[in-house]
Amino acid sequence: MHLYRTRQGVLVGHEGRHHLLGSLDWDALIAKSDLYGYLRESIAGALVVEAPKLNDLLAPIGSQEVWAAGVTYFRSKTARMEESKDAGGGSFYDRVYSADRPEIFFKATPQRVANPGQLMHLRRDSRWMVPEPELTLVINPSGHIIGYTAGNDLSCRDIEGENPLYLPQAKCFKLCAAIGPGLWISPTPPAPETSIELRIERAGGLAFEGRTDLSQLKRGLPELAEFLYRDNSFPNGALLMTGTGIVPADDFTLQSGDLIHIRIEGIGTLTNPVG
Repeated sequence: MHLYRTRQGVLVGHEGRHHLLGSLDWDALIAKSDLYGYLRESIAGALVVEAPKLNDLLAPIGSQEVWAAGVTYFRSKTARMEESKDAGGGSFYDRVYSADRPEIFFKATPQRVANPGQLMHLRRDSRWMVPEPELTLVINPSGHIIGYTAGNDLSCRDIEGENPLYLPQAKCFKLCAAIGPGLWISPTPPAPETSIELRIERAGGLAFEGRTDLSQLKRGLPELAEFLYRDNSFPNGALLMTGTGIVPADDFTLQSGDLIHIRIEGIGTLTNPVG
């Protein structure tokens, strides 16, 4: 089932119908030990409404931090090696791809997360920015994966490539992340053949499109969640972007006015303009 945070309140999509649950505490929802079972019970007798429109959606996040894993797809490894080779950091990404410990970094606080349809921010001191479409895990305070959503890890490839130590500046800035359109709440993970698609429109035309699937993800989803929570605590849970397998060619950079669509099969499409 799908769980949405909207301007009208919490909404649950299930078997072709949408049920309005009203004003619920989002952090308390994420903390429930059996969120799937709770939602199944809650929709019985709830008001049935129309599917949410883009301008009604809020990012499905409360007080949770957003983290991200890097170099989890082979395409990401090769891109990161290429962008940083002149700074002497190219081999770092080759080694982390095959290492036991994944790369995990902080991405965004809630106020840095754009709603679906909201303008994301292009850094003024970057000349090479790309979206990174990523399956994003929703993890409860106990460290259990309870749901999945689409994430956009907006990144400055030139800043990161100049020196790997600049990663926080390349990744974390105002409206640097987007998640949505809602959470897919399921007791089972998405199948390996689940597709992830990226489409970028510019001036009414197609500027880029690409596709991958979860079978290309090198690391297991529980593995990534476990490393994030290892010797760490998240009282309200956390979101974890799991890396990208779609990287535009090196001569591509986002421009103000571009429209980004990230579609993950079974979860939905996250759409954001940039500027």
